[in-house]
Amino acid sequence: MKFNLDNLVEEFEELKKKLSDPEIFKDQKKVREVSTRKKQITEAVEIYKEYKKLNDSLAENKEMLKAEKDSEMIDLLKMEIQEADEKIPELEEKLTLSLLPQDPNDDKNIMVEIRAAAGWDEAALFAGELSRAYLTFSQEEWYKTEIIEQSIPDTGWIKEMVFEVKWEGAYSRFKYESGVHRVQRIPETESKWRVHTSAVTVAIMPEVDELDFELNMDEIEMKFTRSGWPGGQHANKADSAVHLKHLPTGIIVLCSDWRSQHKNREKAFNIMRSKLQVLEEEKRAKELWEARATQVGSWDRSEKIRTYNFPQDRVTDHRIGQNFSNLPWIMMWKFGPIIEACALYDEQQKLESAGK
Repeated sequence: MKFNLDNLVEEFEELKKKLSDPEIFKDQKKVREVSTRKKQITEAVEIYKEYKKLNDSLAENKEMLKAEKDSEMIDLLKMEIQEADEKIPELEEKLTLSLLPQDPNDDKNIMVEIRAAAGWDEAALFAGELSRAYLTFSQEEWYKTEIIEQSIPDTGWIKEMVFEVKWEGAYSRFKYESGVHRVQRIPETESKWRVHTSAVTVAIMPEVDELDFELNMDEIEMKFTRSGWPGGQHANKADSAVHLKHLPTGIIVLCSDWRSQHKNREKAFNIMRSKLQVLEEEKRAKELWEARATQVGSWDRSEKIRTYNFPQDRVTDHRIGQNFSNLPWIMMWKFGPIIEACALYDEQQKLESAGK
């Protein structure tokens, strides 16, 4: 056999025992760690068991074939041997993929932050279009969405939006969207039909709770102000908007979409934890990204990852060097082919790295 993963099977059985012990549920952080690890290796263990059983059967059939005299039995053994010889490489490929390093955030809910960058009103217009496209895409994928915060200037376009996407695997689907999205087109306000270039930044942040990341409250400055709700009987007379500032990094979070100060506070702290967790992960991963940057890019949100060229009806993902046509169709919410192409490319690069 090419693979010997009996130690992984032993680990899997040990994890099952731990989760069956009532004592473990006294420590929720430990429960999460054990459950996550068990989930990470389940697929590899199941494939390995099938792979090992098939190899054992193959060896047994080859031994039987040496001593067999009956012609019908010989034909049957040869057929089973041929089927095993064809299936084993397939299982080896699946097993290799299942053993690749997994992103621990893949199954998490996410927060999506979209901001208009270079290009003023045109950037804000595209930020709104991109936000709506992501929200529709999420709903078509059966994810639950909730807008946390949005900044809308007098133009009615979106300067900034933060929304949640909830369901298992949300991060794995959206993680390739982090970065600078550049748009090239003729703005609505352009009188001379010139093509302008503007940009929008997208940050995909895995949801982080208190068990994952503990905030140092001495480093947090918190203020309360009134949310901008309409007047009349619905006028907001309480200081329900929450402003948070992380003093060491200068990261600022504002949450004012809810009339409840408690809910705004909860959402603001969730966003702050997610932003700080992403910052920590970026620091830890810096050396790895630099080593792979020449191959796949860093997938970092500070890089230009994609260009939406409306005059040429083309979307270009610069990390994988691939073009996609029918831009209006994509902007309706059809991001699936682009996301899948990015995921496939990343997987191929990991396989190549693992083979070196």
